[in-house]
Amino acid sequence: MVDKKKCIGCGTCVAICPVGAISFDDDGKAQIDKNKCIHCGACQASCPVNAIDLDAAEAKQEKDDKTKACSKKK
Repeated sequence: MVDKKKCIGCGTCVAICPVGAISFDDDGKAQIDKNKCIHCGACQASCPVNAIDLDAAEAKQEKDDKTKACSKKK
């Protein structure tokens, strides 16, 4: 998850991502493709302004997965 308020659009994360999961949105801020991201942590470690929090992204994904599973049971 990228904190858009913190992101300065420097491109460090884009350059270091080994799977090309990060790109820029229309506002020049980083965005992570959750379908490509392997949660290696390279982007988080390299961000000079600590705008990336993979733990938050992973927690959100787990919550979404649980919600989908629950709705399928109904």
